[in-house]
Amino acid sequence: MALATAANPLRAGLRLARVPEPSVLVIFGGTGDLTSRKLMPALYDLARQRLLPAAFAVVGIGRQQLSDAEYRTQLHDAVASHTRSRPIDEGYDELRTRLGRFDRDLGTGGGRLFYLATPPNAYAPIVRALGRHDLARNGTGWARIVVEKPFGRDRASAAALTGTLHEVFREEEIFRIDHYLGKETVQNLLVLRFANAIFEPVWSRQYVDHVQITVAESLGVDERAEYYDSAGAMRDVVQNHLLQLLTLVAMEPPVDFAAGAVRDEKVKVLRAVRPIGSEDVAANAVRGQYGHGFIEGANVPGYLEGTEVAPESRTETFVALRFFVDSWRWEGTPFYLRTGKRLPKRATEIAIQFRAVPHHLFATDAREGLEPNTLVVRIQPEEGISLKFGAKVPVQGIRIRSVAMDFVYGAAFLVDAPDAYETLILDALRGDGTLFTRQDEVE
Repeated sequence: MALATAANPLRAGLRLARVPEPSVLVIFGGTGDLTSRKLMPALYDLARQRLLPAAFAVVGIGRQQLSDAEYRTQLHDAVASHTRSRPIDEGYDELRTRLGRFDRDLGTGGGRLFYLATPPNAYAPIVRALGRHDLARNGTGWARIVVEKPFGRDRASAAALTGTLHEVFREEEIFRIDHYLGKETVQNLLVLRFANAIFEPVWSRQYVDHVQITVAESLGVDERAEYYDSAGAMRDVVQNHLLQLLTLVAMEPPVDFAAGAVRDEKVKVLRAVRPIGSEDVAANAVRGQYGHGFIEGANVPGYLEGTEVAPESRTETFVALRFFVDSWRWEGTPFYLRTGKRLPKRATEIAIQFRAVPHHLFATDAREGLEPNTLVVRIQPEEGISLKFGAKVPVQGIRIRSVAMDFVYGAAFLVDAPDAYETLILDALRGDGTLFTRQDEVE
């Protein structure tokens, strides 16, 4: 296997990055918005860093009939288009022929990564068609499939989707993607906790007052209105992004950094989350829906004014929840999760607020400007970590004010953090499932 020096200095230390084996990436929904906005830019950056194999090809499959030149122009201009909702069976025979030709002409070795960048209702037909046409079992290489959220509307539909996937792929070949887990700061949360002796000893109910995890967006639902009205903030963000971040904050140290060990600890956290009964919903949950207003000075319509939103829709665009993790480490410590559309600013962050000191030595007026000690992990828009603590103001006498120690990726390493999709596509090509969601996490 070829080796290349990692171009990404945000990793812990200089190490060798494994270049994947020769392979072909097949993207279903290749003419869609996700492919134009995320997947192709991520592949471009990986190629520029020489992290893709020399023998590598990408096949885009979509509803539109485009020539190669037209397709390249569309991707270059990043013009989003509708993806097909149902696969066309006749195209799979041609796909199999083309993949075989790539193996012969380009030496791609039979490796297949199928990426479902389609609406969820197309997942099952595509997977079954791959099975019928023997595209996932060619006998000469590996086959893996990447599935975008949502992984079902509820436990039953999630189990049904898993059952369909297992008809064709083994669990270790299924990569359920949550792009938040590919962000450098999210990965760095594990490094922050388990590679530094100063944080882990106070990472518990004895020292932490509460944890806030926020995913705030200033945008509305826009072109996602039809999907969003059937999902809402709970299914769109809480059941994946927010719960994944909660598990990384609350998990115990894994026995090693292998995919199975990390995901085992995440599942333990999910099992320890205290269920919210119907009688406790009012005390632990808030739901809302944005109306007409102004964002950054711009006049924006309300949710119900969207053309693809039901006039009487009660779909939530904002939700705030209070969770408790019933474990020795976290018993009694509240975790506040919140997300929403059309909020004042776009921000995703984890804030760990520590308890106050047990006894104040300084007079009340001396510590008027003192705020609680808080560790903030910023995930977007600017990735970084900030620690707030009290310091003496340089005046005669004692006056205390909160100050912050800031770590910003770009300033510290003089390079921007890679896009999350770069990391996740590369890991899927390598077969590393650490940053992907396992079946028992979903269900």
